Amino acid sequence: MKNGEEVIRKVRPVGVMFSEYYYYLTAFIDNEEVRNNFEVANDAFPTIYRVDRIKEMKISEERFHVPYGNRFEEGEFRKRIQFMYGGKLQKVKFQYTGNDIDAVLDRLPTAVVLSEKDGVYTVSAEVFGKGIDMWLKSQSDFIKLV
Repeated sequence: MKNGEEVIRKVRPVGVMFSEYYYYLTAFIDNEEVRNNFEVANDAFPTIYRVDRIKEMKISEERFHVPYGNRFEEGEFRKRIQFMYGGKLQKVKFQYTGNDIDAVLDRLPTAVVLSEKDGVYTVSAEVFGKGIDMWLKSQSDFIKLV
């Protein structure tokens, strides 16, 4: 579904992941025209599809090869994705004033504490897409974007 409408995609699957109660198919879109309509055309990272929303699937006889050096690394991808929302790779920088900086570091595995002064932590993290916006907003008064 995209904007409430069904879409058809030809994809090259690279993995199945579980997160936030759902299974997701991670796959590269195998259609340049479709990719160009995405936020990040020619994205080097896969698109994310919730498996329970796939209405129908046809397995093609076509095969594709991914050189080992270009393989999809689920662990590295997972470190940078929040709530399974894809999008471009970006850096976020914010100040955190909550009780436990470890809660931030656990949620954002790429987070680095740049500095700390009087219980105010300045943090930088590398993340994909807009899922980070949801998490930042959920932290209420503890987070201030820098």
